[in-house]
Amino acid sequence: MASNGMQQADPSPIIACTISRDVQNFDLLIEDMEAALGESWGDLGFSEALAFFNQPEADTLKFVALAIDETDEADIALLGQIITLARSRGIKVILIAEDVSPAALHQLLRQGADEFVPYPLPENELQAAIERLQKPEPAPASTVAAPDASGEEGVLLGVHGLAGGTGASTLAVNLGWELVSVAAEDPPKVCILDLDLQYGAVATFLDLPRREAVYEMWSDIDSMDDEVFKQALVSFQDKLWVLTAPPEMLPLDMITPEDVTRVLEQARRHFDYVVVDMPSTLVQWSEAVLSSAQLYFVTLEMDMRSAQNTLRFKRALKAEELPLERLRYCLNRAPKFTDLTGRSRVKRMSESLEIGIELQLPDGGRPVAQGGDHGLPLAESAPKNPLRREIAKLAASLHEIGKNDAEAA
Repeated sequence: MASNGMQQADPSPIIACTISRDVQNFDLLIEDMEAALGESWGDLGFSEALAFFNQPEADTLKFVALAIDETDEADIALLGQIITLARSRGIKVILIAEDVSPAALHQLLRQGADEFVPYPLPENELQAAIERLQKPEPAPASTVAAPDASGEEGVLLGVHGLAGGTGASTLAVNLGWELVSVAAEDPPKVCILDLDLQYGAVATFLDLPRREAVYEMWSDIDSMDDEVFKQALVSFQDKLWVLTAPPEMLPLDMITPEDVTRVLEQARRHFDYVVVDMPSTLVQWSEAVLSSAQLYFVTLEMDMRSAQNTLRFKRALKAEELPLERLRYCLNRAPKFTDLTGRSRVKRMSESLEIGIELQLPDGGRPVAQGGDHGLPLAESAPKNPLRREIAKLAASLHEIGKNDAEAA
């Protein structure tokens, strides 16, 4: 490893460096840097980095690995300056983080960090991040237009969390991406509508901008046509289209059932599958989505709050004579197949609530939150994750049913 005195002559050009409060706190990072770069890297402190970037010796740097833990959150402004200055010099940034809050992590990623790797480092993950940095950047989403309307209506899938943290947005985002990827030839066109106007997280989970065009569309639905709707959409990797939540928090009653119905109809004309991420709050226009959806996935967990909310949710829908048969209950963080005690609890919960739990989603662990913080679906950030595999099976099943129905028609 090169010393902190990187300005001294060295036969090996320095192409990367670690930046941390104390690199000795990240011993696995030292090992992986040496394995990937040999002697062609150095180490800097936070304040040293700002000074070094402005020196001629920094011209050979290709990337830096900014390593932080929870104690560094107090210096979030300084860390943001480091990322901004590195980016202005054309230097890529890999963010290495241990026990950092999601809010701080997201702020640094939005500041311009190119890659995120959790610490302790997964095996070969640093090398994989370096290789991703070397790939040419994809074309901006604005170069690809949203698909035109077709003569057929797409399948509408609602996703509704019965309590915070039950994985509704995670399911919506990953189901949308898996549907895009379900067929290698002639993949379906898929759109996610984030109708949680206040706390919608789809934009965060896919690292997409929240555009003013969304607010403008909802503010004047009467003037919405194909072009207005398409301009409000943003794409993820030019494959998955998203109507994000607006940039500012808006009242849920700002829009009417008629407004929502028009947007749903517009989306179904343009896409084969429309996944709607709903707010957990029941509002006047919730009926419009439930009545239009072929399937309405309801996420819950094996705890008392979910059980009580399920009973209240069922009573509210029955009182309005809404179609309960379209509901599909999804148990988040379900017990493993070998956990007989846990599976027995699931059965008792299902019987006591008088519901069928059709989908049991396994606990994906920390990679789920890490993928969301980095703005990537699980298929991209953790393809072997058990939660990702279960959602992929769901997408394949839905697509197969859709194909069979189309052939029968």
